[in-house]
Amino acid sequence: MRIVFAGTPDFAATSLSALIEAGHDIMAVYTQPDRPAGRGRKARRGPVSQLAHDHGLRIEQPESLRNDEAQATLRDIAPDVMVIAAYGLILPQPVLDIPDHGCLNVHASLLPRWRGAAPIQWAIAAGDSETGISIMQMDAGLDTGDVVSRHRIPIMDDETGGSLHDRLAESGGKAITGALHELAHGSLAPEPQDDHRATYARKLERSDGRIDWQSTAQSLARRIRAFNPWPMAHSTMDDDAIRVLSAEAVNTDVTDSKPGTVLAREPAGALVQCGEGVIRITRVQLPGGRPQSVRDLINGGRPVLLPGQRLGQ
Repeated sequence: MRIVFAGTPDFAATSLSALIEAGHDIMAVYTQPDRPAGRGRKARRGPVSQLAHDHGLRIEQPESLRNDEAQATLRDIAPDVMVIAAYGLILPQPVLDIPDHGCLNVHASLLPRWRGAAPIQWAIAAGDSETGISIMQMDAGLDTGDVVSRHRIPIMDDETGGSLHDRLAESGGKAITGALHELAHGSLAPEPQDDHRATYARKLERSDGRIDWQSTAQSLARRIRAFNPWPMAHSTMDDDAIRVLSAEAVNTDVTDSKPGTVLAREPAGALVQCGEGVIRITRVQLPGGRPQSVRDLINGGRPVLLPGQRLGQ
């Protein structure tokens, strides 16, 4: 089949790489325009753009797919199917109607749970025990189309947003190649989603990383893992900012300390009072410094995370 691929970041590049390795006929790759990056602010290729360039694939980078010119270009390519993975642009109905077999989306959740922009992180933050990849037949709604396949993976106790992203990206590549094989043989079995079971994974903002010490220790530990590497959990400590890279809820005696109070600093980590329970912070990053463990902070003699210090003031 004649395939057009649309995607932009690393997650999408893994799916494109899987299609290339499987020998599919990729007529064009659609990806967002190259953006300025680095100190020189020069335009830099995104992961999908770079991969397509390295393999000599045709690259299309329209600012939008809503205009007649962009739609005419896609119509001239005449794809049998379009594969979308984290593209970042809205596909209007005229675009969805162009491929003979429609548009298949690689979505990083078990739809209808976690429709939206950040399903990986919100699945961890919510305490889900599993997630996965859904291959969805796109329609005009927000991740509302029929699901043609689901591939489940467990969420580990120490899972971060970054580690789960990488595992799901790998699963997504396998899932889309399998779905295209079934499509070619006429064996896809679309299943309508149950809208009553839908949850929404809104786009993450930097402010989501701000730690609310009034929260429970369990929910804080999950959010700290979920938002690593972005937007990264952060708090204030005296007049400085501190990033919290990893932490865990611990069983300890109940205290009457105010939330955000450092209870103890040990090589294993710093114990901090939450609204309910206590977390152990094990890895942090101070302003202008590199990520390091609390053990390294102690060994370096840094007077931070000391008992009695209050975070979040």
